[in-house]
Amino acid sequence: MKIALAGNPNSGKTTLFNVLTGKTEYVGNWAGVTVDKKEAPLKGKYAKGAGKVTILDLPGAYSISPYTGEEAITRDVILGEAPDVIINIVDGANFERSLFFTTQLLEVGIPVVIAVNKSDILTKRGNEIDFKALQETFGCPIVAITANMETGIKALMHKVIEVGKAKGTQLAPAIQVTDGEEKDKARQRYISELLLKVMVKRHDTSKITLSDKVDRIVAHKIWGLPIFFFVMWAVYAFSIEGLGGYLSGFVNDVLFGEIVPNALNGFFEGIGVDPLLQALIVDGAIGGVGAVIGFLPLIMVLFFCLALLEDSGYMSRVAVLMDRYFKKIGLSGKSIIPMIVGSGCAIPGVMATRTIEDDNEKRITTILTPFVPCGAKLPVITLFSMVFFPESSWVGPSIYSLAFIIIIIGGLILKRLFVFEPANSFILELPEYKVPSIKHAVIQMFDKAKGFIIKASTIILVMNTLVWFMQAYGFNFQPVDNQSASILASLGTILAPLLIPVGLVGWQLAATTVTGFIAKENVVATLAILLAAVSEESLHAPGGELTTMFNPVTAYAFLALNLFIPPCFAAIGAMRSEMGDKKWLWRGLGFQLSVGYIVAILISQIGTLVVYGKTGVGFIPAILVLTAYAVLLTVLFKRADRKRNA
Repeated sequence: MKIALAGNPNSGKTTLFNVLTGKTEYVGNWAGVTVDKKEAPLKGKYAKGAGKVTILDLPGAYSISPYTGEEAITRDVILGEAPDVIINIVDGANFERSLFFTTQLLEVGIPVVIAVNKSDILTKRGNEIDFKALQETFGCPIVAITANMETGIKALMHKVIEVGKAKGTQLAPAIQVTDGEEKDKARQRYISELLLKVMVKRHDTSKITLSDKVDRIVAHKIWGLPIFFFVMWAVYAFSIEGLGGYLSGFVNDVLFGEIVPNALNGFFEGIGVDPLLQALIVDGAIGGVGAVIGFLPLIMVLFFCLALLEDSGYMSRVAVLMDRYFKKIGLSGKSIIPMIVGSGCAIPGVMATRTIEDDNEKRITTILTPFVPCGAKLPVITLFSMVFFPESSWVGPSIYSLAFIIIIIGGLILKRLFVFEPANSFILELPEYKVPSIKHAVIQMFDKAKGFIIKASTIILVMNTLVWFMQAYGFNFQPVDNQSASILASLGTILAPLLIPVGLVGWQLAATTVTGFIAKENVVATLAILLAAVSEESLHAPGGELTTMFNPVTAYAFLALNLFIPPCFAAIGAMRSEMGDKKWLWRGLGFQLSVGYIVAILISQIGTLVVYGKTGVGFIPAILVLTAYAVLLTVLFKRADRKRNA
């Protein structure tokens, strides 16, 4: 049996999908979170006596007649694949609007069961609906549920399976079109007249609610942005300097710093393992992975806090707040949604750009989204925060502030080069504030942890093993006494001159940046492997071996370089898919590479002048690079102006 979940955006489809299947798909308070159909088997406790049941989570749709790519997917699945039953999720907070799509689904000819989600909001507002009368009118079962609390789910699935086995037909409501009236207007009139009969409204829509009062503060055009930065600072302070930092310190310094290496070294020495193989396993594979896994507790705490913020409804206000700024650069609030999604991982963030109709806006959003620090970049941010700014809680929030500034300036540049039409208007339904679900936050936290561990035990493990081998052996495949004679040093030396304008000298830093293209966590892992070969001191220790390679200014510049150059290869693949044009992909990658490089140069050279009162390493090459970049932009701007005026 195949069961499709269909309903308006933000009605709770994906939440219900996760409850029914045990999956942990991303859930958000805005349209566009689900951009393609998802498929999974029904969990056993809900599938008793039903045999094999498959659940389809479809993108949100307001109408069976598609206006967007997501609605087209929903239409094609419903009409083309013909599921056995459709569960129509009706948003209890927007009951009348949701029924427009419901009446269309009833006309398709596939059995429908209506699930009135967020029924707790109906009760809270004091609105009463005569479900029995509505059920008789529509000729299909109606079940009240609250998906995030798992209330009414068993009753819903019992009714769905019963309808699916019966394979009966349902009569669509008789919608009469008057002379000169369009079908859509007739449908809306029918719904309004029906609700007058079956709904008793006690909620005064003109009354100012608590959500309205809060919005006047947190979504204020002046105070909203400082409040958002303060919220993010609090989250990062708690995650890095509070509970997350304490747990990560234990894992880094005690578990992977002493217990695991000592135990493994003792074991391998006891069974007579070759010292080189022992070093490969302990220093290369385990040491590199341990340097990354050590930040897992911190990342779990951070994503737990972010999940609470999002579930409360606050992040939807952030999207509206950013809309006024994004309009200045030719984008809209729709562009902030992929960026918020991308704070977890750049790949789904880039994929979320497909909800943007305008091609120019979509492409520019795809280029700008990877500038938002994702989960893979958090270990890099945390490492440099702990080593160079141990008493400062501003580093994490400052990176997000810097990303916001880069996105605005980058958007202005791209708008000047490629965009000639203003952005589309942005309409977003704001959910009511609610007490966030601890259970949902915990599920999201462990889901991120699972993905982090899988990545560390596969891609990062393989890369670490390769890095260790390359820094321990020469091209003759013989062990080297000095890292500078290794394969990795030879490759890093070729790229090292490019870092001189950034004030950085050393093949190790060039090699580290390159490995970051595989996965950004490799920046931490590679540094751990390279430093372990010359020092037994902890990589994360303030004032440790890492401080011989950087001062605080150049450390922050190196951090910015690795955060704002192109993302990992997987995210680049997602960019290629969404842009659908190799020319635009190369434009995007070139722009990202230049932005990360120029930002790092500016931080290093200006920061050195301000903090230390002298010019930094590579000052003259930096001036030459900045001048060349300014000339290039001028030429490109003039060319764009000629095309615009032609």
